[in-house]
Amino acid sequence: MESALVTIVDYGVGNLKSIANMFQRIGVPSRLVSRPEELSEATKILLPGVGAFDAGMSALHERGLVDVLNERATIARVPVLGICLGMQLLAESSEEGKLAGLGWIPGRSLRFAFVSPTPPLKVPHMGWNIVVPKRPSPLFSAVPMPRRFYFVHSYHLACERAEDILATTEYGIEFVSAVARDNVYGVQFHPEKSHKFGMAVLKAFVELP
Repeated sequence: MESALVTIVDYGVGNLKSIANMFQRIGVPSRLVSRPEELSEATKILLPGVGAFDAGMSALHERGLVDVLNERATIARVPVLGICLGMQLLAESSEEGKLAGLGWIPGRSLRFAFVSPTPPLKVPHMGWNIVVPKRPSPLFSAVPMPRRFYFVHSYHLACERAEDILATTEYGIEFVSAVARDNVYGVQFHPEKSHKFGMAVLKAFVELP
């Protein structure tokens, strides 16, 4: 198969066509892979995802992708970007399920819980919202201000380590909307639905060393 700069993990859970189309729009070659051997030489990995935590982890296990993902991320240390559910799978666990996550970002995904917000806030959090970086990162350096992205989610990642928090967003509470630890990155929003803002993030990911 022809080599590609970005390898998109196809494990049956994700908006893959939109993501591939966004990479095409910014002139970046990408490919969808679903077998472990196809991931073994990947140099940039995107882990998408929509839906439930346990369903996502089960799909990764059923396709034999967990071991090769661990090797690529923790030994080969290639850049990895998790999107939406893909970001939550980077963590250790979730209130939504019983299975263990990939465990690359210490923490746990929690369902939004509000204390009498006025007016009442709906779950899932859906629509455009502002992302505020908490430290410098190439992932957001070229994103035009204000940094607005499109969200659709009911759970958010609570990090054990403050230094893993890359950005936050306000929705009733301040929640983690992006994480980064060494070569592993995650964004809770959908860059493929976020127009020029999402294009800037994906381009920055591609340009990571």
